[in-house]
Amino acid sequence: MPDYYPFNPTPRRPDVLPPAGTCDSQFHVLGDPETYPTRPGAAYHMPSATWERAKHVHDQLGIDRGIIVQTTTYGADHQVVLDGLEALGPNYKGCANALVFAEKDDAYLQKLNDAGINGARFSFRQALGAVLSDDDFKAATDKLRDMGWYMKVQPEQTGIAQHVEKFADVDVPILIDHMGRADASKGVNDENIVALKKQLDRGNVWVMLSLGEKVSVAGAPYDDVVPLAQALIEHAPERCVWASDWPHPVSKKQPPNDADLLELFYRYAPDDATRKQILVDNPAELFGFEPVFS
Repeated sequence: MPDYYPFNPTPRRPDVLPPAGTCDSQFHVLGDPETYPTRPGAAYHMPSATWERAKHVHDQLGIDRGIIVQTTTYGADHQVVLDGLEALGPNYKGCANALVFAEKDDAYLQKLNDAGINGARFSFRQALGAVLSDDDFKAATDKLRDMGWYMKVQPEQTGIAQHVEKFADVDVPILIDHMGRADASKGVNDENIVALKKQLDRGNVWVMLSLGEKVSVAGAPYDDVVPLAQALIEHAPERCVWASDWPHPVSKKQPPNDADLLELFYRYAPDDATRKQILVDNPAELFGFEPVFS
């Protein structure tokens, strides 16, 4: 048996629906291993987390748009994302795994681009594997620039502060996941929050307000992460996005109902204008969706 828990199977409707055009800026899709072979040594398997189940979650939450982020489970083979994008239609885009730059050719990259993939996620989490060598990292960032893609950064469990030098000179849009995996027990003065603010000041760096349930030390209702997210929103509201991170990979505790996570975001951003900015306007700009006018 795997040592992690599955997603909540019965997402409820949130008490307040999000604004039209809301984007889930990171979720994953998986599938039958006979159709989608897993990468040797993959740390995560969840074949029930199909695009159909993801769409059900989005329909329940009132989410109109989303970004399918390639899980490390499949490495450079992006067929599960390609199939998901074809099924879900133009309101969905994709984010590749950066291994694709080291293991696939330009024709494959163009295939991904044509399907609606316009970013790549770079992992520094050695435990999950899928980490590029320094030479491959440099080549990949050059390719991102040529293709007009953004860079997505998955921080280590100990936070983003130790990795900022890796992308200090990268001049494409950069999206840092999971609030930089800050240490909630240290509050807003945690080194990862400080490092994130400095990165946001560069102008091309964005932050994803996600994984609050795991960043939290206190546990539900996750009061300790609210000040962290609010500090980031206050610092750069125009470059924050939100994500569910469904199906919540490698969860050591039972993941919450996904409506709880959307309502946790509402606590980060209690006014309607800020919610629309982060849920609708900012992801439209970063990912290339049509703007939504209220």
